[in-house]
Amino acid sequence: MKGETNAKSDVVKKEEEVLHFWEKEKIFEKSVEQRKNSPVFNFYDGPPFASGPPHYGHFLPSTIKDAVTRFWTMRGYLVQRTVGWDCHGLPVENLVERELKLKTKRDIETLAGDLPQSIKKFNEAAKEIVVRYVDIWKKTLTRLGRWADYSAEYYTMENDYIESVWWVFKTLWQKKLVYKDFRVTPYCSHCGTPLSNFEVNQGYKDVKDPSIYIKVRIKGEDNAYLLVWTTTPWTLPANVALAVGKDIKYVRVKAGDEEFIVAEDRASEIFGKDCKISKKLTFKDVAGVEYEPLYSFIIPDRPAHFVIATDFVSTEEGTGIVHLAPFFGEDDLAVARANDLPILKTVDMEGKFIKEVTPWRGLFVKDADESIMEDLEKRGLLFKRETIIHSYPFCWRCDSPLLYYAIDAWYVAVTKIKDDIVENNFSKKLKQADGKIKEGIFWVPSHVKEGRFGNWLLGVKDWAVSRNRFWGAPIPIWQCGQCKEFRVIGSREELGKEVIEDLHRPFIDNVVFTCEQCGGKMKRVEEVFDCWFESGSMPYAQWHYPFEHLEEFNPEKGIGFPADFIAEALDQTRGWFYTLHVLSTGLFDLPAFKNVVANGLILAADGKKLSKKLRNYTEPDEMLNTIGADALRYFLLASTAIGEDLRFSDAIVREYLNRVIMTLENIVSFYKLYRGSFLPSGDIEEKTSHPLDKWLNARYGETISSVTDAMENYDLTKAARALAALIRDISEWYVRRSRDRFKGEDVKDKEAAVATLGNVMVNVAKMTAPFAPFVAERIYRELVPVKAPISVHLTDWPIKVYLEDGAILSDMARLRDVAELIHALRAEHKLKVRQPLSEAQVFVDNKPWNPPDLLSEVLMDEVNVRKLQTFDSLDDFDDLEKKVVAKSKGNVAVALNLELTDELVREGWTREIIRNINRLRKEQGLTVNDKVSIYYDTKNKELLGTIEEFKPELEKNVIATITQKDNIAGVDILVSDAKLTIVMEKI
Repeated sequence: MKGETNAKSDVVKKEEEVLHFWEKEKIFEKSVEQRKNSPVFNFYDGPPFASGPPHYGHFLPSTIKDAVTRFWTMRGYLVQRTVGWDCHGLPVENLVERELKLKTKRDIETLAGDLPQSIKKFNEAAKEIVVRYVDIWKKTLTRLGRWADYSAEYYTMENDYIESVWWVFKTLWQKKLVYKDFRVTPYCSHCGTPLSNFEVNQGYKDVKDPSIYIKVRIKGEDNAYLLVWTTTPWTLPANVALAVGKDIKYVRVKAGDEEFIVAEDRASEIFGKDCKISKKLTFKDVAGVEYEPLYSFIIPDRPAHFVIATDFVSTEEGTGIVHLAPFFGEDDLAVARANDLPILKTVDMEGKFIKEVTPWRGLFVKDADESIMEDLEKRGLLFKRETIIHSYPFCWRCDSPLLYYAIDAWYVAVTKIKDDIVENNFSKKLKQADGKIKEGIFWVPSHVKEGRFGNWLLGVKDWAVSRNRFWGAPIPIWQCGQCKEFRVIGSREELGKEVIEDLHRPFIDNVVFTCEQCGGKMKRVEEVFDCWFESGSMPYAQWHYPFEHLEEFNPEKGIGFPADFIAEALDQTRGWFYTLHVLSTGLFDLPAFKNVVANGLILAADGKKLSKKLRNYTEPDEMLNTIGADALRYFLLASTAIGEDLRFSDAIVREYLNRVIMTLENIVSFYKLYRGSFLPSGDIEEKTSHPLDKWLNARYGETISSVTDAMENYDLTKAARALAALIRDISEWYVRRSRDRFKGEDVKDKEAAVATLGNVMVNVAKMTAPFAPFVAERIYRELVPVKAPISVHLTDWPIKVYLEDGAILSDMARLRDVAELIHALRAEHKLKVRQPLSEAQVFVDNKPWNPPDLLSEVLMDEVNVRKLQTFDSLDDFDDLEKKVVAKSKGNVAVALNLELTDELVREGWTREIIRNINRLRKEQGLTVNDKVSIYYDTKNKELLGTIEEFKPELEKNVIATITQKDNIAGVDILVSDAKLTIVMEKI
């Protein structure tokens, strides 16, 4: 393990050298510049929140983006990689609150005395945090090997970006897709702002809540009640009516001296199977029934406290009678509007009861549940209380439980364009960068198109885009204080003479217009944009469209739009992917992207969420600085199918270091020992006659086709695994089986092996470039040290190779199956491969297997037998001599003669000696170019005779002169049971 640790440190050092080379030679810039006249492959990079350092959840999509864009660049496309930063919104505001020790929204508003100065100070702190974390992001992503154009980076907090967001909003306004409404919406009382429905979906948790049955006394009747069920006791002080279902049957149930009205379907569940039903009712019998209010903290300004028939009540749970608090429920508010019910606001914007609710004034509503239930119980109104576990929404950033409030907000009318939104995902014909036509958006994994994303689109709701906060792009709506007329601004030019150096609050709030309708003063509404509206505007705002860069980006002309490719985590189907899609449909009736990769979550090795508190993962910086970026990247791409949750494991990352990265290094190191003056061109030729060369060329051809097809279809896992399998085959089969050819005296055969391996490895370096860019760079520059281009990332992607001799793949696969069985047979009988055997016999696929002579030699050399025979039938195994044993698997069968003659034993000893001497050479750091003298001594006469008999073969295979010398002190090795002492001296 010690050697492994040193190797890892060496890998990290080499990666840092590559980073220095890229920076010094401006390789990324050159890779873009050399494609400036090429067809364009449009890539949009979703702006991450600059509210903390990047973690593995960011590394995976970053690696996907980098691999895809490197691939299409090598395919001959111009791929701009503009990077940007999401600066606004609750993620950053929450950090400011923690750093400034602010607990409530009111604390922000009084931070520096008056409101404008407080907002200014707060936003200045937010800007500082963004800049701080952006620097960390750049450093970490650069170390990961992510190429991005930081010279053209955009920030959502910049004036140019905000101006484009204004243009997006005004365009939607002009299309009558924006409106203001007073409706119930999810609301974070800590942040003091509404959230959109897709934000709510990011924060659900399973929680325990009360489940209570309340006795609501019917007016004019003694001991008669409507039985009502709720899981939100805190909303009861705002009750103004009860609701029953129009398709539900009701009954009166007698329970002791009391009588209750409930749904017939729920009666036995609540009162037992033997409950006494005194009367059956229809919903019409219950509708209109008046009841005594549970609380009278606020006197309604219109009729209230009676039963109303509705369409949304069910009998799946509860009692079939629902209490209505219009300020806190979407259905409740709709019923209130339809029936002219009062709307009682019992809670302030901090989620606390107002002063009129005297018993619980100033108490956070969720904290009041227990006290309210105790109050009902004391008054004899609590029929039953239970606890339920259900999924409840929490703020996706501050983790406070969300409430549902009736509040004024600005909405994008998504439902108006629902049909277009759905069509653009499913069936819009989209021309790809390579000219192919795809129907609808191409999703990886494919099931997201109709599943997670498609189903979400079928149930779209209007989007609340306004936030009652401070750090965000201001909504550009001004309203007249007299006639209430609105004016929407779509550019800085429309501000007129007002010169605003910073478009944020509080500066923009000082801009006042004269109303053209009545001459009154128009002031800006206070809200800022939902930060998701800003990130959804990214395709246009990163180019400051439509104010400049119209030659590089112009959706109306199809320039730079839609994106050919985007990628983020799967949860962005209801985040960035969704907002991009909604806005592009609203603006241009097009999807914003043609191909999208949605990766799964990254979990700890045990399947739990990555947690700093639990310390169940290695910090990303530590991982990069010990194991390296290449191994981490390969693990992220190859270990788990894209879209599935990935379990992070240091051990498996180390496996990829050894199986892929170090294996590549070792292959090239071996190649360099024997290459001589040969410089590979990367051209794959079939001139060689050796079956191993033919096989390697065919395996490469098979792999380049598979990897290319997979990358064109954005299946990075399939591509990375196919490449890893080729690398493993080169090392474990081609190099291992060709060692004697590289060392041999047959010059022509050696040259064929060198050329074959060298040319294949040049192309393997190119194929590796998108996945593991550091090692790809290193091995490419070692393979072609004096040949342009100077970087593998400036080369073209290898072309597909179609070889005539395709049978060699099936023949070699069959050979390896046979070898595997023979090795298993040897292991059963405890016979090392170094021990030669006299004969192997083979039967394959219901017919004799007669491989060409050279292929037979490969097999005999692999399994170390002197003779190979084939059978005509499996039945022939019964005629074999007792000294032969057999093993079969499916239609493949093998047999071995296990008799060991003296000659075979001596030959086995020779191989054992060769192995041990070469091990000592390696331990002493000697290469094939280093010649040594070896002195040996043994008291075993048979071993001594063996060494003398096989001395020429020994000297050839260990690259040394071998001399017997008595009584030497050196390294002792065991050959069978005999001791052999060896002294090695470098000449």
